[in-house]
Amino acid sequence: MTPLALGALLVLTVTLQAVLPARRLTIVLAGAAVSCLVATRAAGASTARILAAVPWDVLVMLVGLGAVTEVLVASEVFSIAAVRVTRWTRATPRVVALAFAVCMYAVSGLVNNLTALLLVLPVLLVVFRVLGVTQRYLRWTLGVLLTACNLGGAATPIGDFPAILLLGRGAMSFSAYLLRAAPLTAIALIGLLAVVDALVRPARDVGGSPLTAALTIDTLAALHRGLRVRRRYLLPGALALAAMLIAWVAVPASSGLSPELICWLGASAALLGAGSVGESIARSKVDIEATLFLLGLFVMVGAAREGGLFHGAARGLAALPLTAHARVAVFLVGAALITGVFSAGPGMAALLDVAAELARVHPPATIYTGLALSVCAGSSLFLTAATAGPLTQALVERAALRAPDGTPLRFGFLDFAPVGLLSFVIILAVALASTLSAL
Repeated sequence: MTPLALGALLVLTVTLQAVLPARRLTIVLAGAAVSCLVATRAAGASTARILAAVPWDVLVMLVGLGAVTEVLVASEVFSIAAVRVTRWTRATPRVVALAFAVCMYAVSGLVNNLTALLLVLPVLLVVFRVLGVTQRYLRWTLGVLLTACNLGGAATPIGDFPAILLLGRGAMSFSAYLLRAAPLTAIALIGLLAVVDALVRPARDVGGSPLTAALTIDTLAALHRGLRVRRRYLLPGALALAAMLIAWVAVPASSGLSPELICWLGASAALLGAGSVGESIARSKVDIEATLFLLGLFVMVGAAREGGLFHGAARGLAALPLTAHARVAVFLVGAALITGVFSAGPGMAALLDVAAELARVHPPATIYTGLALSVCAGSSLFLTAATAGPLTQALVERAALRAPDGTPLRFGFLDFAPVGLLSFVIILAVALASTLSAL
């Protein structure tokens, strides 16, 4: 009964933190403590062994990449890039939607998409205000933008937590993951943009005109007058990130330079190069909340592992009266649905152990990449599952946008639902097709 008790505790904790997001940190930390208690008393495990199994290297990479992102933020490069993209599109509603989606896909593969979105979205909301967009345009443009962020995060091993977990745990090398995931996420993004642009056509309700476009560009220029790239922060941040990317691809694992050590060295160089701002980032900008949240999740997963939960789940999957391909398909669909309900962090942390069992009989790279794409599909299903979903909702509410007829514009759970369902179907289809065809 111990595996079932630990599994029930894990599900209960993850459900409570999803229902009560304002208290998610204390809920997860308390759940981790109770999981340790159950595992030590009923399964013969020890707290020391559970803590030793925590992937500290993943936490180091998350903190290090967050620090590099904050150095780049200090350079104002994201805000300036958003303004220039708007000028390049000439504030044409259809082109704005496509261009920002592609840009956020590219940015999310390299830096924290939450931070990048926090700086880019206010510029985009100013564009929406001046253009006089409709509820339909807002829903589909922001929904596609969030999905593009998720796909960009899944495109590289450093873009988001699930991929970082694969790299940090040594499940896949940097180059192996990049070569497999980047093309597949690009295919999913192109498919999503093509369907939305050709069938949904959200820009058809927005009456853009040369005068409105000129007014939009002039408004942005006035709001961001005097804003310049701060090279003293851009150079150390960009150089450190470039050096880390090169090292992850070129340095062999036998050298002793592990991915987390490369990240630690690169983040330290970026912070030192930024001078006093780097010291300020190290003191006050490190995301302690996210680090503690993931630590609690890792402890709960480790306790459940000690109790035999995931080994039992893998055996149950293997015992299903299905073909090998069908078992993998069931796993990927289940992973996507679990992620949609519980979000990417808990989903990936729990499912990776089951994936490891499948990787014993199937090509590991195929299984792990399929899992990462399925988790991406799940994180795009609901607004609450998307990492940046609540942030986007809050920023839209704060902007108090109105449609041309005076109706307040909103971006909530139900508004995102049609975009999320379409994104889920397209990304999961790519995951299933690519994985099953490679087995």
